[in-house]
Amino acid sequence: MREPGSLAGRQVPAAVTDVTLAVLTAAACLALPAAIPPDGADLRDPDRWWFVLVALSTLPLALHRRLPLAALLVMAVASGTLQHLSYIPRLAGPDGTSIGPTYLAVATAVFLTAVRGTPRVTTFVAAVFIPLSALTEAFLAPAGHRLAALLTDAVLLLAAWALGRLTRARTAVRDEAMQRAAALEREQAANARAAVMEERARIARELHDIVAHNVSLMVVQTIAADRVQDRSPDKAHELHAAVEQTGRDTVTELRRLLGVLRTDEEAAGTPSKEPPQPTVDALPSLVDAVRATGLDVDYEVSGHPVPLPAGYHLTVYRVVQEALTNTVKHAGATRTRVRLLWEEAPGRLHVRVCDDGPGDAARAAAPAPVPADGAGHGLLGMRERIAATGGTLHTGPRPGGGYCVHAVLELPEDDGIANNGGTAHHAAHQRPAG
Repeated sequence: MREPGSLAGRQVPAAVTDVTLAVLTAAACLALPAAIPPDGADLRDPDRWWFVLVALSTLPLALHRRLPLAALLVMAVASGTLQHLSYIPRLAGPDGTSIGPTYLAVATAVFLTAVRGTPRVTTFVAAVFIPLSALTEAFLAPAGHRLAALLTDAVLLLAAWALGRLTRARTAVRDEAMQRAAALEREQAANARAAVMEERARIARELHDIVAHNVSLMVVQTIAADRVQDRSPDKAHELHAAVEQTGRDTVTELRRLLGVLRTDEEAAGTPSKEPPQPTVDALPSLVDAVRATGLDVDYEVSGHPVPLPAGYHLTVYRVVQEALTNTVKHAGATRTRVRLLWEEAPGRLHVRVCDDGPGDAARAAAPAPVPADGAGHGLLGMRERIAATGGTLHTGPRPGGGYCVHAVLELPEDDGIANNGGTAHHAAHQRPAG
């Protein structure tokens, strides 16, 4: 188990901690003779064996991280030998209890063993080592003080062992919490990447719709220019200019699409930039572009407009765009009326696009429409958009001729939260759309 200390917010390796403890306990043991009063216990004067035994009872702490049980046993034996040879005061005697640095060094070794040792080692320390150490202290203590020595040593070492186990448990809990936090962070990063990819796919679909509509518009404008080339060169010139402008716009949208689909921006840590989406304010420009194809479009707005979320703006624009594109493709040069009605109570926005339908002559002269791959996808897209706002959609032929698309959007409340609980209703007869 990783067990660094902490110093001024920095992690201290366990080996440095062990060496520091060994040096401090050795210094305390070497200073012990000077701290004992002259009239204290009758002890032997320090000699070379005293130095050797003091070193063996303290310095093995420096190697405890690698050899915990061996270091503990060496220190305990050296401490008992020091006591047996009367180099240090006994744990309990006529002068009372004396817990010196040598005993504290052994208790420190027990604590570290309980923190670092395997379950088998820690069980051995609690079940075998501590009882044997307590019995040894009772044996070395003077007569009449053996029970006190046994209890003092047992309580000291058991307290060190229990504190070590508690520290190990708290460290395990901390490590588990850190692992969970790291896993949560990885999950959040993965969710963020997934959200980026989902948003990128959504933007790509939006741009695909723009490009598809522009290309369809270019085809219709080109056909119309060919038809009026001989009898109205000026009108054909205008249509060719509209095709050129639409083509330029399409190239721009394609560049945006490629930019969105690139993954090197994400790898470099640069967030993808969403291209600006069309709003209700862009509808007049859309109507002007469709008029250039020869379609007579009447645009009218009534009521008091209110601020809308970006998704509502895009939904209204796409519904009008899809309806006009279908009119150009299937009805030809006809009259079309686009109406936006802002209704205050209840808060609704009516979007209505109706055409008069092709005349008999135009119907006979016009070639049969060739639906694009996946005919009807345009109306399906409108339904999905309207349903996402909780509105309704009605599409179908008019009784007096022509075709209507009527969408009703429930305007969001003042808090900006739209009601998404609605469903879209559709007429049974629908015109195929590209």
